[in-house]
Amino acid sequence: MKINTGEDTRNYLEDELKAVLEWEEDQKDLWFWEKLGRIPFAILDRITPKQVHKVIGKVLDEMGAYIQNGGQYLIRKEPVLNKIAEQLGRPKGSLQLEEVADIPLPVLNTVTESIKTNHVRFATYQGASTGIGGIFTLAADIPLLLGTSLKVIQEMAVAYGYNPLDKKERIFIIQCLQFASSDYVGKRSILKNLSEYHHGVTERETISQIRGWREVFWNYRDNYGWKKLFQIIPIVGILFGAWINKSTIKEVAEAGQMLYRKRRILEKLEKMDATAQEQQTLTISTEPTAELASGDNSTPNNQLEPPATATE
Repeated sequence: MKINTGEDTRNYLEDELKAVLEWEEDQKDLWFWEKLGRIPFAILDRITPKQVHKVIGKVLDEMGAYIQNGGQYLIRKEPVLNKIAEQLGRPKGSLQLEEVADIPLPVLNTVTESIKTNHVRFATYQGASTGIGGIFTLAADIPLLLGTSLKVIQEMAVAYGYNPLDKKERIFIIQCLQFASSDYVGKRSILKNLSEYHHGVTERETISQIRGWREVFWNYRDNYGWKKLFQIIPIVGILFGAWINKSTIKEVAEAGQMLYRKRRILEKLEKMDATAQEQQTLTISTEPTAELASGDNSTPNNQLEPPATATE
């Protein structure tokens, strides 16, 4: 399939924005059994080995470190940039993150589809392997799945030209993660918070959002409850593990893809508006000059003709 590498048109961007908005409207509530996630976890907490609880505590600490300074979950931007460069027919290492904003949206969309497909495939195998041991491998699965979730959203960020090294972007990434595991009310609230994100957030707002990150993790963990209940059964857990991890990463990747795509579209449209406004201003400012240049340059007759000489 040939990718359009020409300049984005306003009609195309508006169509893409409409598709994203329709996707947002289609985000349904959690399934009934997903809402019951807290109940199975109340049971699981009693039978889960201490090692699992230690791992969960460690993941909480690591997630806090990720928000503050990136921690061990930060990714390298170069592999994603090289994928974009490949689509453009450019050599590896030739593309800088700052250039991505001006690359046509179809190219970026193609790269993010590839990212999503690769991570969903990896998560499926990962879930099957950690499902072999049931409850005993659950301790390994939770940080692995969280790490994969953070990685895929960060790659979506880079693919649309945003830098995960920026704390503001890491807040956005965590909210994408929260969006994927929230109920209908939670999703509406997050969309409202993110609606003006492309205009930037203040330091005070960022600090306020950081304070709520533990709730994000617990909501994310609670959604394991009902689904992971079946994974504690050895062997049977292979099937459930593969399905759970596949669906989880697919939802997370799609949330990151669509929410970052929306930001890039809005910024491209704003840039178009600013350019159009500048051109209009320039046209207005040059109109008087143009009129003078094209007007009647003849001098009035009383200035061309010498004054009549008095005769005796």
